[in-house]
Amino acid sequence: MGQLCPRSLPIPLTKFQWKLSVLTGLAWMADAMEMMILSILAPQLHCEWWLPSWQVALLTSVVFVGMMSSSTLWGNISDQYGRKTGLKISVLWTLYYGILSAFAPVYSWILVLRGLVGFGIGGVPQSVTLYAEFLPMKARAKCILLIEVFWAFGTVFEVVLAVFVMPSLGWRWLLLLSAVPLLIFAVLCFWLPESARYDVLSGNQEKAIATLKRIATENGAPMPLGKLIISRQEDRGKMRDLFTPHFRWTTLLLWFIWFSNAFSYYGLVLLTTELFQAGDVCSISSQKKAVEAKCSLACEYLSEEDYMDLLWTTLSEFPGVLVTLWIIDRLGRKKTMALCFAVFSLCSLLLFICVGRTMLTLLLFIARAFISGGFQAAYVYTPEVYPTATRALGLGSCSGMARVGALITPFIAQVMLESSVYLSLAVYSGCCLLAALASCFLPIETKGRGLQESSHREWGQEMVGRGTHGTGVTRSNSGSQE
Repeated sequence: MGQLCPRSLPIPLTKFQWKLSVLTGLAWMADAMEMMILSILAPQLHCEWWLPSWQVALLTSVVFVGMMSSSTLWGNISDQYGRKTGLKISVLWTLYYGILSAFAPVYSWILVLRGLVGFGIGGVPQSVTLYAEFLPMKARAKCILLIEVFWAFGTVFEVVLAVFVMPSLGWRWLLLLSAVPLLIFAVLCFWLPESARYDVLSGNQEKAIATLKRIATENGAPMPLGKLIISRQEDRGKMRDLFTPHFRWTTLLLWFIWFSNAFSYYGLVLLTTELFQAGDVCSISSQKKAVEAKCSLACEYLSEEDYMDLLWTTLSEFPGVLVTLWIIDRLGRKKTMALCFAVFSLCSLLLFICVGRTMLTLLLFIARAFISGGFQAAYVYTPEVYPTATRALGLGSCSGMARVGALITPFIAQVMLESSVYLSLAVYSGCCLLAALASCFLPIETKGRGLQESSHREWGQEMVGRGTHGTGVTRSNSGSQE
């Protein structure tokens, strides 16, 4: 009788995986909409409630504080109690507080509620952990990148929704309607099975076999004959496992890469409006010198032209997905991330030149396409490099570091910009240049590798037929190719 290992699901990428792709994509679409709404909600409340500028900035920052504080927690929950459990709780949490936000009577209420929304959003990246563990090796990178298209759809849809809703119904209805994808996902997520890899690692052999049989049934394919080889590990989701000698350097480099990615991505989003309003870098620099101090309560509602600017820059994420999709299996994960960071750094330096609005738009378009591509490559690499026992925690901790970058970037893109636009651009360019080097120095290239199961073994080491490990249970392969 053959060996049926969860690391190499014998069922082809067909109906079940496509359903899983759409469901995971809905989670990403909802996440993107909750993030994009920040750039629309802040100026609206600034005018309606006469908020000073520091309160407007705090409304954005509190969401990232919530995400930063919860990302590692959701990863730990997913490693301890299951990917499906962690994902369901985080989605229901986000949906509940997202809807309550629409009924906030005063500023203090919406500040707290949006912070709680951010706390829930910190768990959404765990959908990638669950998704990756159901994919065969050859299709994993392409499938994870394709669900990133839903992120772009989410940002575009949020801007289009705002164009129609804000003038007539207002921001409360925008918050309510933006929660619809979360509601759909919350209903459908009960269809999700638990990861077979997780069930095997937690010792639930019968549940893992039932999941594989369910996949075979939904695909209309017979269940292959074989014996499921169990690889049980009790101490799952421990932070110390991210800093074992084998993973310590990888973890530290990935934390900096994720930090730089979010720092630069959200920084570019904030800089775009400033640069478009000024026309070019030279104009904004001269305006900063000539402008007189303005009342912090002065406000302007977003115009139709502002929404179109947001829409055009958001559309750049689609070619970013296509470029990353084309090169990630050719160059490998590490070189893809390095290339994306290097191109963003170059475009940031080119903004020093006094170019016209057309060239400015083109450079911003290219920069956002590649920095979003770097994000997508990181989402492919991170679940692949960590073993099943710490995969969710590894992704969660990296996501938490990304939120630190997003939290800091307004002080560069908005505060530092007041004194020197060139210094602000230099900070982003230099940070991404260092991130490109960090990508090159990552010790493990995951292209063509299978997912590692146990944190007790070295990368790529076979464990079939090696007996027991203190539990009296035969163990499965750790990380050989699928």
